[in-house]
Amino acid sequence: MEPIRLPDNVRQIIQVLEQHGHEAYAVGGCIRDSILGRTPNDWDITTSASPQEVKALFRKTFDTGIAHGTVTVLEGGGSYEVTTYRIDGEYHDGRHPDHVTFTSSLREDLARRDFTINAMAYNETDGLQDLFGGREDLEKKRIRAVGVPAERFEEDALRMLRAVRFGAQLGFSIEEETAEAIRAMAGRLRMISAERIHAELEKLVVSDHPEDLQKAYELGITAVILPEFDRLMDAPQNNAHHIWNVGLHTIHAMTAAPPDRVLRFAMLFHDIGKPDTATVDEQGIYHYKGH
Repeated sequence: MEPIRLPDNVRQIIQVLEQHGHEAYAVGGCIRDSILGRTPNDWDITTSASPQEVKALFRKTFDTGIAHGTVTVLEGGGSYEVTTYRIDGEYHDGRHPDHVTFTSSLREDLARRDFTINAMAYNETDGLQDLFGGREDLEKKRIRAVGVPAERFEEDALRMLRAVRFGAQLGFSIEEETAEAIRAMAGRLRMISAERIHAELEKLVVSDHPEDLQKAYELGITAVILPEFDRLMDAPQNNAHHIWNVGLHTIHAMTAAPPDRVLRFAMLFHDIGKPDTATVDEQGIYHYKGH
């Protein structure tokens, strides 16, 4: 596990907030990736300061998601989302909280996040704030929901697909209680827009482990978001040129292709017509003319 090194701009924003009596930490995926020795795509900051207090302290800001406490601060040529500690209200649409309540507690803010590996915070004053065992889960290479998995998935059903996607990107397994909740709740993914599902599916498909699509199948996720794939997993191939069913053949084809979205999706869909064109000859050999 690697030490965490804050970029100068992030350090500057945190210091300004601390100098004015507020708590502030880099939080989430940037901390996860830093510990893993990966280069974070972006750096998010969480703080006890209200959005109005954040805006008052920095010369250039704009309102990104002010209703949910997020202000973007422009610093040193970069842009950084600074979000007030918050507690989310009910999620009646399975995606967005009906309302948020700002809080002064870092623990309450981290408790609302999806997975333990994404619920760590850091600054140079207090060091790593790991209140839910995220570092241990990184060491054990597992995806585990924060708190009660069913509650996290009731809040945002997309988190179930995200669990598989993170596992595929990082080479991690999904902790069993988290996996059981996904099996029980996968149907809630019907509440999620096709656009959000596609974004997560694409990240899975181009990851280092596209074969984890089989995990999505085993957890009942593809039955909801990609039922055509489930039909492939049920389609045998009694044919001299194949040793797997159509679904497993598809997965092996995906892993053999470079991590390019067009090539990987081409492999995912190249045999999608086989269940509809299957015939069996007198010798019991399967054919898929026109698939």
